[in-house]
Amino acid sequence: MKKVLFLALAAASFSFASCDSKTEDAQEQAADNVENAGEAKADAMENAGNEAGADSVENATDAQADKIENAADSTDAQ
Repeated sequence: MKKVLFLALAAASFSFASCDSKTEDAQEQAADNVENAGEAKADAMENAGNEAGADSVENATDAQADKIENAADSTDAQ
């Protein structure tokens, strides 16, 4: 489920790539980096048997990545 969602988000971001400024692209890349790092950490925790901790980490990093992306979107809208 996580991978399907991630692939859908990636596909959506590619469809709007030509409309973004360099600043927005950099901010979105930072958001992707946060999300990827969080998913890697969550996967490691899940493999270690800490499902609840993995879910918590993934939710927190997804929220942080969303904030960065929303800030990038508002930067481009101005």
